[in-house]
Amino acid sequence: MAPYRFISRDFPLVSQGEDSLPIWLLGKGEAGQVDLPAQVRQWADSAGFTGTEGRFLLVPGGEGELAGALFGLGDRDSPSRERHPFIAGKLADLLPEGTWHLENAGSDAARHALGFAMGAYRFETFRKPRDKSVRLAVDDSSLRDDVERIVAGVDLARDLINTPANHMGPAALEAVTHGLAGHYGADLTVTSGEKLLAHNLPLIHAVGRAAAEAPRLLDLRLARPGAAKVTLVGKGVCFDTGGLDLKPSSSMLLMKKDMGGAANVLGLALMIMDAGLDIDLRVLIPAVENSVAGNAFRPGDILQSRKGPTIQVDNTDAEGRLVLADALTLACEESPALVIDMATLTGAARVALGPELPPLFTDDDALAGELAGAAEAVGDPLWRMPLYPPYKAMLETPVADLTNAPAGGFAGAITAALFLQQFVEPHISWCHFDIFGWMPKAQPHAPIGGQAYGIRALFTVLAQRYPPRDLR
Repeated sequence: MAPYRFISRDFPLVSQGEDSLPIWLLGKGEAGQVDLPAQVRQWADSAGFTGTEGRFLLVPGGEGELAGALFGLGDRDSPSRERHPFIAGKLADLLPEGTWHLENAGSDAARHALGFAMGAYRFETFRKPRDKSVRLAVDDSSLRDDVERIVAGVDLARDLINTPANHMGPAALEAVTHGLAGHYGADLTVTSGEKLLAHNLPLIHAVGRAAAEAPRLLDLRLARPGAAKVTLVGKGVCFDTGGLDLKPSSSMLLMKKDMGGAANVLGLALMIMDAGLDIDLRVLIPAVENSVAGNAFRPGDILQSRKGPTIQVDNTDAEGRLVLADALTLACEESPALVIDMATLTGAARVALGPELPPLFTDDDALAGELAGAAEAVGDPLWRMPLYPPYKAMLETPVADLTNAPAGGFAGAITAALFLQQFVEPHISWCHFDIFGWMPKAQPHAPIGGQAYGIRALFTVLAQRYPPRDLR
C-alpha cells in the first residue's frame, strides 16, 4: 500500500530502467580520480568543472544529444558539517526533464536519493503546476520504498503547513487526520465544541471557543495489543491572531504555520504506521483557532486545567501551551512508554537557535542520547536544551497555580517547556520539540515554506526501538 498523501503528486523516484541518463558525482578536484568515460572527462576538463559543491554541468553526446550530467559534491576532506548532507536535492531543479540515475553514488545512494526526493517538493495547490517532470531511477526497491515513506511524511507536514488557514482550519485538519487514519486502518475519535467541557478538556475549549469553527480534540489510535504505547501530541492552532493580546499584522503573516506541531506529528505518524513499527500508537491534536470575539478568553482570566492546576492568563498569545496542557494530561492517563510533543511554541527558541535548529527538551538522558545520534546520522539536526529547575519559580503567580506567560521575557523556550512538564507524569518518558515549522531560506532539499523538523530523527529512534515484529 503506497503511503498516504494529502496532495496527490507523482513520486520522483522510479524503478531502474534502460532509458535513464547518468549523473556522475564528483568531489572537488576528483575529476582525475573517478572512473569517467574519456569523452566525459575531456568535457569536464574543457568546461573547468572542478566538483565544487552544487556545481552542475550537462554532458553532450557525440552528435550533440544529451548524454548525461556532472554534479559537484564539494570538498570531501572538509568536515561533514560544512557540507550540505542533501546537496543532491538541487538536481531536482537543475536537471532537464526526463529520467536519470546516479552513476557512482556508492554507499551514499540512500542519502542522495532522499535529498533528491525532498528537493523535488513544490507546493502548487493554488497555482499552475510546473510542466517539467524529473525522475531519478533507483534499482534498489527496498531503498526506494524507505525513501518514499520518509518523504511522504515530510511532504504531508509541508503540505499542511503551507495550506492557508481558510483552507486548513480545525475542520479541514480533522478531515486530513480522518483520511490518514482510514488509509492505515486506525480509529479517529473527535471531541468538539461544548463536548470538550463535558469531557474535561477546558483549556482546549477556552482557547478555541471564539473562532467560527468549533475547537476540537483529534484522537487517532492504531491499536497494537502487546506493543509499547507511544503517544504523539501536536499543537494544532490553525491560525493564531494572538487573541485579545493581538499580534501586529507583520507577526500574523505566517500564522497559518502555527499548526506545524500537528502537521509534524501527523507526518511522523504516517512513517510509523506505514513501516508497521511495533507501536501501540496514539496521536492527540488539539485543533483550534485563537480568534478575537466577544467570548474570547481574556488577559487576567484564571482557567481550570484537566489535571487540576489553575492557570492565570497573562498573555492570550501564549495559547499553545494551554491546549497542549490538557492534551498532555490526557496522554499520560494511560501511562504510555513514551510521550512526544511538537509545537511551534516560542519565538525565544528561534532567538536562541535560529529557524533551522529546533530545541529538544527532555529529562530522559538515554532518549536524548539516542536522538542526538539519530539526528547526526540522518541529517535532521536537533539541540538539547535544559529543563532548568530553578526557572520553575518564574511560573508562579500570587492568585493561581501557574501563569502561562512569565514576566520579563527571559528563558522563554525553557519556561514554556517547564510549563508543559507540569502536565506530564514524572514516571513517563517525555520529550518536547519547539519547532519553527518553516524554511525561511531555500535549501537544496527544501524550498521556502512549510518544513518538517525532527521527525526523521524521531522515526529513526522509534524504528530502532520498536521494529516490526516480523523483523525481530
